[in-house]
Amino acid sequence: MTDPVSVRLDDDTRRTLATAAKSRGVGLSTYLRDLAADEARRLRKARIRARSRDVAAHIERDPSARAFNADWTKPAAIGGKK
Repeated sequence: MTDPVSVRLDDDTRRTLATAAKSRGVGLSTYLRDLAADEARRLRKARIRARSRDVAAHIERDPSARAFNADWTKPAAIGGKK
């Protein structure tokens, strides 16, 4: 576990989040930690997808990248890389 993070919430936000936490049977801190972890996972996946789109766009634009990809993804049994 890393260092704790302090977050200031207005009363209405705190009540709303505390109610959501209680309905899930966890405390507010646990609920906020879970929300933050879920968001971090979402952001990491979005970053990976964006980078994958960048690679695909590069392959589409660059003839040598297209040729490499075509050869690399061809099964070895029909002449691809081993």
